[in-house]
This record gives sequence, structure tokens and C-alpha cells, in this order.
Amino acid sequence: MRLVVHDRLPGVASAGHRTGREHRSPATAVCALQVRSWFVAVRLVSSPARAGLPAADPRVGILSTYPPTPCGLATFTAALGGHLAGSGVVRVVDGAALGTSPEVVGHLMVGDPLGPLVAAAALDTFDVVLLQHEYGIFGGPDGEDVLDVVGALHVPLVTVAHTALENPSPNQRRVLCRLVAASAAVVCMTWTARKRLIELYGASPDAVEVIPHGAPNLLAARPPRRAEARPVILTWGLLGPGKGIEWAVDALPELRDLNPRYLVVGQTHPRVQAEHGETYREGLRRRADAQGVGDLLHLDASYLPTAELARVVAASDVVLLPYDSVEQVTSGVLIEAVAAGRPVVSTAFPHAVELLSSGPGLLVPRQDPGALAAALRRVLTEDGLATALESQAQTLAPTLRWPAVARSYADLAGRVLERQAVGAR
Repeated sequence: MRLVVHDRLPGVASAGHRTGREHRSPATAVCALQVRSWFVAVRLVSSPARAGLPAADPRVGILSTYPPTPCGLATFTAALGGHLAGSGVVRVVDGAALGTSPEVVGHLMVGDPLGPLVAAAALDTFDVVLLQHEYGIFGGPDGEDVLDVVGALHVPLVTVAHTALENPSPNQRRVLCRLVAASAAVVCMTWTARKRLIELYGASPDAVEVIPHGAPNLLAARPPRRAEARPVILTWGLLGPGKGIEWAVDALPELRDLNPRYLVVGQTHPRVQAEHGETYREGLRRRADAQGVGDLLHLDASYLPTAELARVVAASDVVLLPYDSVEQVTSGVLIEAVAAGRPVVSTAFPHAVELLSSGPGLLVPRQDPGALAAALRRVLTEDGLATALESQAQTLAPTLRWPAVARSYADLAGRVLERQAVGAR
């Protein structure tokens, strides 16, 4: 076992983790001094070899939301961590941490002045930290409190940038720039995001890795289709403004002759529900009824486990992503649909442009019901098109599933440690 002595004041960034948040408020500084005797300690840290793991598989500590929190980042982390040997999670929570799992080794309580120090101490027991970054999950303006965690780390940091805005606010840009500067490597999921990280956020090209989002294996046997069966158009994921479902509803009157079943599966996003309740979902129902297509729209507020979601996806004829965003560089639902081998119709947000241009789907302009209807009609009626799209999706699928994606993360963590070892010689 190796002895690691923490011999500096909490919150003072080391040379490798300067975050621009070193100047603290007096209240926070007092809290930091109160835990100095705890933080200045000898900690036993296990390396991969000491833990009996291969040297190629460092122990990875992940900072993120985590189930039972219902959000895409939590789902992502649970899936990735489940394929990384020896990993553990420091879970970001807004309130009391309920329903913890064995893999959760600590919590970052948003708004707790000592939270960043507690989180960093837990993360320091791993070899590499994997920070899942979205602005909305950490405390402070634009989630800037995450910089306090980073400033207290002693092990190498890899930041996974789930969002890389093309037009960030000054503070959004500052936060991500600081994270990039503190990171031994930065992961993004599309080449569009990589370009933005380099050009807008100061990332070194050598430090930015593109690793696909990752998807569970949703392949399931297609149920026999009766000749009189209605075609199924499927959208799933957390519901809320920006998903563009209203434009899909507006497209349904043009598809009335096909009598499709438009199935929208997913709970309302918890933050949307906290502020607005089910206003968005109820508005979709009223919109459909007003246009005489209420019988075509089916809203299912269930959260489906993987096996049940696989059955629903397999029974669909086309997956529809009518999103409003022109910024979105990552979409888990898009990756899952392609990995499941389903034809996709999507608005042209950046991730969709990259993934679907090679063949597994059709792209349409955003907020254009006519274009959505035309593309859906093509997939549902044009001879051979759906089969061709499915074939292209199935070709891509193996590289998008979690075992391959987790292997890429493990390999990256190993390279980060190797570079650190070389630099220390």
C-alpha cells in the first residue's frame, strides 16, 4: 500500500488543478479551516495492482448524478460504471441521499460548504477521477461549485463534456475553460464537440478524446406484424420543452391516412415537473385533440427498465427525434436507437448530423411539421428504405454499445496514468 499525505489547506488548488476558485468567501474559509485536521491526514490508497486488478484497468472514481435520480446523466453513469472494474461513484444530490447503492462511495451535497472537500476526499481514493459535466447538476451559477471539488483533488482528472455550447455565456465559458485546464484529458462524444472544445474552450487537440455515448443492447426479436397492424412511431426519454414533441403532433394530420400510433414514452423531467408540473404533457394532449389526432397520440409516463424498453423499441417501425436544439452535441436516445438497429428520423442537431449522415436515418429541419411528416411517410411506405436504414444502423451498433465504450474509457485512464508516471520521472 502507498501512503499519500494531504498537507495543504483544503480548497487550495495544486499546480495540476488550478481552477480560478481559490479565493473563498470568509464563511467557506472558516469551514475549510475547521476540517483541516481531518483533511491533513494520511490516506491509504489502492492502485490497480494493489487491488488485484490488471495494470491496464485503473480504479476510476466517477463524479455524477446517479440512480435513483431520474436524469440522463445518472443513467449514463450507472451504465458506464457497471462496465468499469473497480469503479465507484460520488453521487451529486440536491437533498438527502436516499436509495444509495454499494457502488456509491460518497456524496456531493449541492450547497453544502464542506461538500466539495468531502467529495474530493472520496474521489482521491481512486487512481483517476472521471467528472461527468453538465452545467445544471452542480451548485452555484452555471454549476461553478464543481471547481471547488476539482481544486481539492490530488489524482488525475478526466472531464467528460456532455455539453459544449457554441454560444456560451461568459460564466459558462469560464467554468468549462477551467475544467479543461485542470484535466489530464477531456472526453466528448462527437467531432462537433471536439472542435468546439479546442476552438472555444482552450483544449489541446492532443488532450481531447472522442468516445461514443454508449448504449445498452436493446436488440430484441421483432414481434410478428399483422397486415392490419398500425405503424408505430416511437419517441422516448425525459419529457419537457425543447423535445419538440409539439412539432411531431402537428405532423400527424398529414399522416392520418396511414393511421399511425405515435407513442411517446417517458416521465416528465424532474426539474420541469418541479417548476411546471405536467403542463407540457397536458399541452400536447390538447394540441392533438384540437387537430383531430388525439387518437393517434399515446403518452406513456412510465420509466421503462432496459428489457421492457427493448421490447417497445423492437415493436416500433421508426424512432422520431423532433428536438428543437441546434446545440445538442450528445443524445443518449439517438445512440440507443441506432444501437438497437431502428430507422431514425431526426431534426438536424449536431449529434444527429454526424451519426445519421452515414446512413441509419433521415435528417429534417427543426420545427418543421411538413418535413417531419414527409420523412416519416418515406420510412413507413417507401419500398426498401426502412430495411436499408436498419442495415446501416446494425453495422454501427457494436461500436456504440457499453462494453466497447467502457473499454475506451479504461484505456484512456491507463494512458493518463502512464503519462503521469513518465512526467514524474
